[in-house]
Amino acid sequence: MGTESSAAAGSAGTGLREAKKRETRQLISDQATRLFIERGFERTTIAEIADAARVAKKTVTNYFARKEDLALDHQDAFVAGPARTVAARGPGESALSALRRAFLSAVAAQDRVAGFAGPEFSRMVAESPTLSARLRDLHDRREDALAAALAEATGAPPDDITPRTAASLLGGVHRVLFRRIQDLTLAGRTGTEIAAVLEDEATRAFALLEPALADYARA
Repeated sequence: MGTESSAAAGSAGTGLREAKKRETRQLISDQATRLFIERGFERTTIAEIADAARVAKKTVTNYFARKEDLALDHQDAFVAGPARTVAARGPGESALSALRRAFLSAVAAQDRVAGFAGPEFSRMVAESPTLSARLRDLHDRREDALAAALAEATGAPPDDITPRTAASLLGGVHRVLFRRIQDLTLAGRTGTEIAAVLEDEATRAFALLEPALADYARA
């Protein structure tokens, strides 16, 4: 009985510590984003972020290895999203169909990861050479992850160029549509207006890949 109680107490303590870590991480991220929007990414220092979040500078760097990570805190979901969609596609569903379905769903939900980050955040990224470069790198990493998922889905050998080519085509559409959402946001369009435009444009963009990829990586 005592052992069970100790185990339960230990589990509760671990849960509280993890919750506190998540809370601290979110606080740091929120304060960093606020300062980046107010002052610009390049002009904001880690020390200023630490002061705003009322934590030590070392705490900030423990949670976020790079300054860019403070601004682009959804990057893991961004990079892994298409690959996970391919891995989870339904029976008889091709990679193209699954990715189109997932993207249209994200547009309908006005998902931040898809690009619906609002005018202030979008402007912050667009005006920062560092963040713009980091975003391009994330697109590249997302494409690499998608290529690996396609290779696994099709059983392609390591030197097969087909999964990488398919990932480049599908990733290219995602890049164009992400940029389109950013451009419309910076032009002052509302999320609802952007979603309406993107529903049509995304459908047409993915349709351009049908001749080549309609049956590729069909589950």
